[in-house]
Amino acid sequence: AFSMYADFECEMIPEGLEITGCPEKYQNEDNLFVMAYRRMEKYLGIPKTGLRLHISSKIPICRGLGSSATLLVAGAYACNAMNGEYLDKKAVLQVCTDIEGHPDNVAPCIYGGMITSLIQDGVPVCASVPISGAVGFVAMIPDFEVVTEEARAVLPEMYSRADAIFNVSRLGVLIRAFETGDMHLIGKAMDDRIHQPYRKGLIHDYDFVESISRASGAAACCVSGSGSTCLAVVDVNRSEEVASRIRDGLKNSKYNWQVIPMIVDHHGAHIVPW
Repeated sequence: AFSMYADFECEMIPEGLEITGCPEKYQNEDNLFVMAYRRMEKYLGIPKTGLRLHISSKIPICRGLGSSATLLVAGAYACNAMNGEYLDKKAVLQVCTDIEGHPDNVAPCIYGGMITSLIQDGVPVCASVPISGAVGFVAMIPDFEVVTEEARAVLPEMYSRADAIFNVSRLGVLIRAFETGDMHLIGKAMDDRIHQPYRKGLIHDYDFVESISRASGAAACCVSGSGSTCLAVVDVNRSEEVASRIRDGLKNSKYNWQVIPMIVDHHGAHIVPW
């Protein structure tokens, strides 16, 4: 989970649905916040109610930074809080995973930190992975979107044994590198043959962005989620310096890039009474 946040102000109303703070096309029952809220109502066995919701988010949509997961977790949390229920994070995880289809994004949003996850017989299982405070990140967010469905469509149906071994052999090393904050090891272990070679073609100027990131002092650069954001891993003590260098370098791109230093958020989603 990163230090990039969204705030949701929600209250019950007698009937109907009122949503502000997001594009009009999301101001309906298909809004992921509302979907999770409704699913949690069913889970808790409580009647459907009207909702008034205001969204204030710094997480851009369709940029590979977990905006969908944020909406889902917020909706499930809000339903728990507003109906006086004890917050069962496992229940929230299950409800959100059922909607999202996987726990990869919703789990760190709920628990904070770095989370590994899997699904066993329809039930999400998560484990927290220690991550060194020396590890920082820089998000490079462009002025164009990559739709998740499109990013999934470019992936092959089958992978070679060699490519599978290549990735699996690096996973344990990468986890250990994040735990110790070893930037040199992170740089070696973040090579990928499963999704990045295919998805980077959807991100304009990706190779240029990666070269600028490394030249600016980043240990590694990758596609964030399905894109279009690119993510650099940096020494947290140099994150502002590296971000500034990247920002200068990307001025030569024909696209506009927002460059934001980030740290790991270890707390995850939480309720703020108002």
